[in-house]
Amino acid sequence: MASPPDTSKTTKLERYNSYIRRVNSTKLLAASSKLLFRVTLLVALILIFFFTFNYPPVSDNPNPGAHHLHTTSHLLSSAFYGSGAAWEKEVRRSSTPRRLNGFSVLVTGAGGFVGTHCSLALKKRGDGVLGLDNFNSYYDPSLKRARQKMLKQHEIFIVEGDLNDGELLAKLFDIVPFTHILHLAAQAGVRYAMENPQSYVSSNIAGFVNLLEVAKNADPQPAIVWASSSSVYGLNTENPFSESHRTDQPASLYAATKKAGEEIAHTYNHIYGLSITGLRFFTVYGPWGRPDMAYFFFTKDILQGKPINIYQTHDNQEVARDFTFIDDVVKGCLGSLDTAEKSTGKGGKKRGPAQLRIYNLGNTSPVTVGKLVSILESLLNVKAKKHVIKMPRNGDVPFTHANVSLAYNDFGYKPTTDLSTGLRKFVKWYVSYYGIQSRVKGSNAST
Repeated sequence: MASPPDTSKTTKLERYNSYIRRVNSTKLLAASSKLLFRVTLLVALILIFFFTFNYPPVSDNPNPGAHHLHTTSHLLSSAFYGSGAAWEKEVRRSSTPRRLNGFSVLVTGAGGFVGTHCSLALKKRGDGVLGLDNFNSYYDPSLKRARQKMLKQHEIFIVEGDLNDGELLAKLFDIVPFTHILHLAAQAGVRYAMENPQSYVSSNIAGFVNLLEVAKNADPQPAIVWASSSSVYGLNTENPFSESHRTDQPASLYAATKKAGEEIAHTYNHIYGLSITGLRFFTVYGPWGRPDMAYFFFTKDILQGKPINIYQTHDNQEVARDFTFIDDVVKGCLGSLDTAEKSTGKGGKKRGPAQLRIYNLGNTSPVTVGKLVSILESLLNVKAKKHVIKMPRNGDVPFTHANVSLAYNDFGYKPTTDLSTGLRKFVKWYVSYYGIQSRVKGSNAST
């Protein structure tokens, strides 16, 4: 009878292998624990470092909002706004003037209608221009992007950001000692305020205050020129509208926010010595204009054979506007910048009286909406399908007419473009931009 196999050696080997596995598992667990501890410690240190610099503790400093005290924070966070050093280099390059004693201008709303034209005019004469725009979708953003592309071809850089981003604004002032601000960013449109009222408060009031807060703490303080609106005249019945007329009866929320802006400007001028000039624009039109404006969507609808609504007042009067061509408005904006005196504050404190002005920028020749349509019909060689209806109670006013004698006396503002000439230039641009093959008169001519 055969003896049973000897398994003692196999059992010992299995016990040894099991021991080795336990030892290795223990070492691996210990190593993993150490690694996890180190990673956790590193993350904690990074978070402490970040919050220390970006959210400094409350101090007894009498001017705790002074952004220049937190320069390190803004420099550390530059990567959040672009590509670090390369982004800052682009900001400096765009804002550096090429002419002797040229301005360095921050243009808010640079991707907008008036902002684009003013940026090009400033750059053309040798000033440094840096744009700021949030490219919102109030109207077709592709049009804003096309304007941005055109500005880039002229070496004008637009920072994509919002007025309510105080850290971004403060960082821009850390990088560039702006001599002027041309503040054109706003939530525009009278009717849209009934749909989205908060957007007007956020942009036209909170955004403006945020910009003024940064400007008051800048060293040197910039001079500020900003866009108010003819809408502030509201229910005023005196004609033509003069800067001395009452503006305490706004007919729309848009008008109310612009009127609030004028009062806020007075406050910051009085307390902090900011030099501030407000411009009341009267129905600006022209190439690269806004699609929400009547002349723009009338052109679109007429070419597409769609009916258009022409408003009459409830007492059967024709609605009329003081249509002002973009080139004339640009001249007014640059004239305001050229005659703006320096701000008198430093470190957020007023050192002396500062300039405070308000001007109408209009054409001084009101034209009925019916006449506007007739001119478009002639230029487009298309008969419009017109529906004459009563003006809805949505905040629009029936009539505007600018008295511009004050702007003429102070910086030579004198509009020279009549509505027929201006609309001809707009229509030529419109058919070219949208690639429309039509019977438009002179559509092959240059814009």
